[in-house]
Amino acid sequence: MTNTWNRTTACWICVPMVFALVLIAHARAADLPDFTGLVEKYGPAVVNVQAGGNAEARSQDQDSEDQQDVPEIFRHFFGPMPSPHGGGPGMRVSMGSGFIISQDGYVLTNNHVVEGADQVTVRLSDRRELDAKVIGTDAQYDIALLKLNATDLPVVSIGDSNNVKAGQWVVAIGSPFGFDHSVTAGIVSAIGRNFGGADQQYVPFIQTDVPINRGNSGGPLFNMAGQVIGINSQIFSNTGGFMGVSFAIPIDIAMNAVEQIKTNGRVSRGMIGVQIQSIDRTNAKALGLPRIGGALVNKVTPDSGADKAGVQVGDVILAFAGHDIARSEDLPPLVGSSKPGSKADLMIWRDGKTLTLPVTVGELPTDKKTLASATRGGAPAAAANPLGIVVEELTADQRKQLGIDDAQGVVVTRINAAARRSALAPGDVILMAGRKPVKSVSDFNASVKDAKPGDSVMLLVRRDEQTQFIALTVPAAK
Repeated sequence: MTNTWNRTTACWICVPMVFALVLIAHARAADLPDFTGLVEKYGPAVVNVQAGGNAEARSQDQDSEDQQDVPEIFRHFFGPMPSPHGGGPGMRVSMGSGFIISQDGYVLTNNHVVEGADQVTVRLSDRRELDAKVIGTDAQYDIALLKLNATDLPVVSIGDSNNVKAGQWVVAIGSPFGFDHSVTAGIVSAIGRNFGGADQQYVPFIQTDVPINRGNSGGPLFNMAGQVIGINSQIFSNTGGFMGVSFAIPIDIAMNAVEQIKTNGRVSRGMIGVQIQSIDRTNAKALGLPRIGGALVNKVTPDSGADKAGVQVGDVILAFAGHDIARSEDLPPLVGSSKPGSKADLMIWRDGKTLTLPVTVGELPTDKKTLASATRGGAPAAAANPLGIVVEELTADQRKQLGIDDAQGVVVTRINAAARRSALAPGDVILMAGRKPVKSVSDFNASVKDAKPGDSVMLLVRRDEQTQFIALTVPAAK
């Protein structure tokens, strides 16, 4: 009797608990976003882009990045993927995505989707296929503006990428692997991502975990209000497929490029004329910075805006036009989006003080100059400085190849373990020690002679075509 009563009582106790769990489950389900309304309203403005061209030419353009034998790489996720509609002999047809931004037929997509194409076709959600004219492209922003000969087309709503925050829900619509109007969702993982290299250094990417794959390139990234906040452009992958990290170009940058292409036929970017590098703990200590951050100037272009403003090699840029520079990668997008001829304030750190320098923004040239490499060699001598490294005078041929005048630079011929850990290498050319130009071996040794064990010394180093600061820690005396 007792056992029966206990079992019955236990069951009655379980009922409220089960009911509570059901309510919690329903509440959690109610908290999840519903994307159906967004997709129904703006999905028709998303298009499939087919780009056809000479098979050999497009194979060289598109396949090179997808066949690199490295473990992990940033990839444009645009196939070389055969179109289900085929192509003529000698033709290579690949697909991406895009979206309509005006009722009279302007379409936005990625530059790498249409680059090298002889013919571009856009397929709408109603299955119509229209020939598209490439109005203009920009490789640095990876933007292409197309035009359809049509009217009364469905359009997307353009949002403000400046308001994007990590943790927000986002939706992608595109044509992964040619499957039109596929919808995937996720959250913003981070904002302001920059890859640090020359490729797209002016784009502060929106990072997401939205599942996107080849064929999604050029497609829109929506916020929960149904506004486009980015253009899906790249993924981080070692297979070419989605691995949980993807990147979108902020729509503000894309629309700025669109207006410039419509008005001027090209995109212009601002520049102030500095070469910069990141700052680590050792650099910060050597520079006397109160915190790790900013962009360290290792080269100033003569007659540039920075040069005329008084910026010097060794300065640390802390802010540009009121925007803090937490990392060196933060500076190029801010300068690049500035209008040439505009003025901005640079906040810099120099010799333990903060200075503000007004600078006039110039226009970034489209051509790039290259520098010759230095010739390695020279018999090592004995170290005559606390750093324990050996340097020698540059030969006339070395100066000519590097484009260095007769009044500056010594070549490193031997290093120790501490220098090796700091990434210094034989053959490097030291141009400055601290903020003092190095003109000879004796000049270099004199510049660092007072450094004590544990001190950090900043050296401005030229290696091949690059100039950068390297911080060396003075080793303990033996």
